[in-house]
Amino acid sequence: MRNLYYIFFTSAALLSLYTFPVTGQSRKDSSAYYNQVSTYVNPILPGDHPDPTLLKVGDDFYHCGSSFHFNPYLPIYHSKDLVHWEIISRVVFPGNAGFITDRPSAGIWQGAITYFYGSYWIYFSANGQWFSKAPSPKGPWTKPVQLQTNPQTGPLGYDNSIFVDDDGKPYMVIKNGQKVNRLQALGKDGQLTDTVINLDWINAKLQYSWAEGPVMCKRNGYYYYFPAGDVSGGQYVLSSSALTGDSTKWVRLGNFFKPITDPDARFRRPNHIAAPVQLADGSWWTIGQSYEIAGRDDWSGTGRQTSLYPVSWEGNRPWGMAPVSTPIKTPGLPRSGISWRSVNSDSFNTDSLGLWWHFLNRKAPANYSLIARKGWLRLIPTNERTHILQKETDHYYAAVTKVDLNAADSAHKAGLYLTNGNQQVFVQLYSGYNNGKKIVFKMDTAVREIPNTFGNVVWLKLQRIEHSLTAYCSADGEQWISLGASINSVALDKVQPNYNSWVGTSIGLFAEGKPADFDFFVCKDGFTAMPAQGYSNYYGIAKTKNRGEQAVTNTSLNGGWFMISGVDLGIEKKASKVEILALAAKDSKIEIWLDDLKGGRKIATIPVSKTAGSNWKTFTADLKEISGHHDLFIKFPAGSMQSTFVKSIRFTH
Repeated sequence: MRNLYYIFFTSAALLSLYTFPVTGQSRKDSSAYYNQVSTYVNPILPGDHPDPTLLKVGDDFYHCGSSFHFNPYLPIYHSKDLVHWEIISRVVFPGNAGFITDRPSAGIWQGAITYFYGSYWIYFSANGQWFSKAPSPKGPWTKPVQLQTNPQTGPLGYDNSIFVDDDGKPYMVIKNGQKVNRLQALGKDGQLTDTVINLDWINAKLQYSWAEGPVMCKRNGYYYYFPAGDVSGGQYVLSSSALTGDSTKWVRLGNFFKPITDPDARFRRPNHIAAPVQLADGSWWTIGQSYEIAGRDDWSGTGRQTSLYPVSWEGNRPWGMAPVSTPIKTPGLPRSGISWRSVNSDSFNTDSLGLWWHFLNRKAPANYSLIARKGWLRLIPTNERTHILQKETDHYYAAVTKVDLNAADSAHKAGLYLTNGNQQVFVQLYSGYNNGKKIVFKMDTAVREIPNTFGNVVWLKLQRIEHSLTAYCSADGEQWISLGASINSVALDKVQPNYNSWVGTSIGLFAEGKPADFDFFVCKDGFTAMPAQGYSNYYGIAKTKNRGEQAVTNTSLNGGWFMISGVDLGIEKKASKVEILALAAKDSKIEIWLDDLKGGRKIATIPVSKTAGSNWKTFTADLKEISGHHDLFIKFPAGSMQSTFVKSIRFTH
């Protein structure tokens, strides 16, 4: 027993370092945050979301950015609260994208979404500047039209944006190379008009490296121009009381983001912000990209992830909040039921593909079928690997699929696929053939292989716990067989040559050699133990370590909670029981909620009894059968702190 209390005491001493107030919240209203979700933790768009632009129209927000070679190109995201986002459309499809260079690092850059003259517009770069137009962000979007230039305007470059002045007049914020920064008005046909406002003096001495991705906003009669540095970071701001090319009318205000004081901040070099927007309550907000580096742990391979930042004003000087690892108070906006952004589950029960899927070349979208076998996805490779993918969003998950393949040749493969942008570093877990039917797990020269004793139909599971990947197979999705030792994924997760072709890691399905059928795809399997430390949002809790085991506990007498996003609780089978693995110094309880703490549903209260010694114990509660894709909330009760330590949670049938 003495060992148990020693563990609790040392954990409490360490956790006391983490009991600071939430960013943007006063102590007076802090107690309410333990019982409702009014905070968020960056990134709000985890995974690859580079060069973000943000549009506010009425009570709705829209986001788009560079899609590069991922297609269909230019996914449009929608939100009601700036924190929860969902894909609602894609702008350019491979069938009308013959002008787009189909190779890694090329494709479409920019994706500036805007609204003027009563329509929605997307401006983007792909061997020149183009635009599409729609009556709604959901589309339909017109076939792309090329933007015309002239000798006075000069080449239009890339990473341009659109600024709409108070009088409704739109301007293209033009960027070409390191030293060209210009403005020019747009007409009702979407084409350039009027004369150029030349701002080339902004980066004439390369003060801001590339001064790329410029955006603009207006406040109290002042114009604000925000150039980014380059892919490594840096964000700057200039202001003027007039929209003019006269450099004497502009003031260089310096860095936009305040200096970082949080040593644990993971996204330390944000830039390429979207033009800040003002809400009805007077607050200002922006989104920006950054690679993730936690101490010496490099997750740059995931791509440039998008975070949400409050913007404060000192007179007429804007400041972006310094990146932090701690909770931030959400904007004062309603939710509307959109889930936290994560990889989507798919049962392939419709005749059209979910908008969350993408492909890495223009051939792949022609190589699948949702009607050849009802309720299954068929991948139909030609002379090369075909695939269907989503942007990887988490460091912890268990991806599961059921595949039907009669492998009879070493070229026949089908299963789960995890790949970087140019597919030079990838992970495969597949049903295949090598002197007989085999289940194979490989990354580069690391290979694990066992005989396939299940037949043509086999379940596959790839589990990620940070940089550790482990593979399993099964005949029924209940009893799993390990393929052996885990494989280290650092070579995939760290910074890639050419920045991973400017995109991040993708996860999904693949087939080679012959057609293969997939019954479903799940990325965060709720029936596999989910580490508590893999949360996406939290309040009043902290991570700690007990005898080398990672766990989570609350740091306040008010309780606390954490959220694991995008958990799948059953496609073929439903969840009927929930269990946690925990240590406890006293009798307590843990509540389990779905989707929200206030507007969601409490599905279980798990009694937790005092544990003996330092042994982890499983505690369970029965459920009314539950299925589907949910954000999962684990809530500690008020009245005690740092007495219950949760290591993992899982569901059973």
